[in-house]
Amino acid sequence: LITPWNFPAAMATRKIAPALAAGCTVILKPASETPLTAYALAALYEEAGVPPGVVNVITTSNPGPVTAAMLADARVRKLSFTGSTGIGRVLLAEAAKHVISCSMELGGNAPFIVLDDADLETALDGAMIAKMRNAGEACTAANRLYVQAGIHDAFAEGLRKRMAALAIGPGTDSETECGPMITRKAVDKIDRLVQDAVARGAKILCGGAAAEGRGFFYPPTVLSDVPADAAMAHEEIFGPVAPISRFEDEAEVIAKANDTEYGLAAYIYTRDLAKGMRMASKIESGMIALNRGLMSDPAAPFGGVKQSGLGREGGQKHGIAEFMEAKYIAVTI
Repeated sequence: LITPWNFPAAMATRKIAPALAAGCTVILKPASETPLTAYALAALYEEAGVPPGVVNVITTSNPGPVTAAMLADARVRKLSFTGSTGIGRVLLAEAAKHVISCSMELGGNAPFIVLDDADLETALDGAMIAKMRNAGEACTAANRLYVQAGIHDAFAEGLRKRMAALAIGPGTDSETECGPMITRKAVDKIDRLVQDAVARGAKILCGGAAAEGRGFFYPPTVLSDVPADAAMAHEEIFGPVAPISRFEDEAEVIAKANDTEYGLAAYIYTRDLAKGMRMASKIESGMIALNRGLMSDPAAPFGGVKQSGLGREGGQKHGIAEFMEAKYIAVTI
């Protein structure tokens, strides 16, 4: 089980629980940025009575050789990975050498679509959740905001006001509404994507420059008129930046939403549920949120299509099925 840094407890428990329920022992390799959460979870499992050797944790700052060694062990029957598509491809290639079953929850590039008939305040509420949950450091985060022409200006101004009003600070401060990014490298990537969009014609409505001083902070940022050829239209931002693009009709926005190699999550806002369901059926995404900014639910299968992954986590049966094999027994009496 290989987990990312952005939700270190949730990602681990979402993999460990179904694996144990299916009768598997597990090795958890957490991200090198967040190892201590994994050790804390292991201690809790021990306290709860999980036998020694059932839940194992290994940490490393050099994951390539460690992961290769684990996958080469004949006892390993399953690899469950959550992380970037690039690393997922490397792991799939390594697992293929040993014919190991893989579950992959990979990158996203979620479109957030607001139609003219949407309730403005409801759409803004949803955008703040979908964009700013975990300061945008989430694979399901709204990465491309497509707003129909009739509501575009009001939505852009409303989002600017809300984003500009957020309090930036450390997670230890109860007043903080947007905390730091995980590393300096993450800040540099976000700034690169913003500057690229601006160079291509996007307008900065708020934020738009890395914060000075200590800490890995990037201010909540709203961009308008973001062109389709901007790098952030094709890469995960993984930060508090909301790029807005205008569209005219339903067919146009569906084409734009699907113009990506990813297909993890998508959001649609409209008062017309029949229209929303029709659009949802045409958008290439494993998960759709209709008139809501948060889609994750333990009872629902979580996962994507295209380059966003293989298999599902969670749900009443999908999650545990990933750690099991179907057996067929034909009997003659």
